[in-house]
Amino acid sequence: VQLQASGGGSVQTGGSLRLSCAASGRIFRFNAFDWYRQAPGKQRELVASITSGGRTNYADFVKGRFTISRDNAKNTVSLQMNSLKPEDTGVYYCKTFLITGDYWGQGTLVTVSS
Repeated sequence: VQLQASGGGSVQTGGSLRLSCAASGRIFRFNAFDWYRQAPGKQRELVASITSGGRTNYADFVKGRFTISRDNAKNTVSLQMNSLKPEDTGVYYCKTFLITGDYWGQGTLVTVSS
């Protein structure tokens, strides 16, 4: 499985970005996916998750602002980020997991200025 994240950029407080994670592999529809982020000098943290069936879960600090979704026809998982805050700044990674282990995308940088 290979994951390719895109969509990062620089926005001002209150702005929006949409991240995408394109996955290769024929088993996409059976995989759950996560979005993580890592701010400078901090540990990587879980932002949102989506199961193979479309069930979602969010970290408290993004609830009501971020939406994770998946398009099985396009092998893509997205993260819609609204009402962005400076503390949302960081590198965002998509991740999935198989019996063989965790698979991470390369990360995409999100910068939110005040």
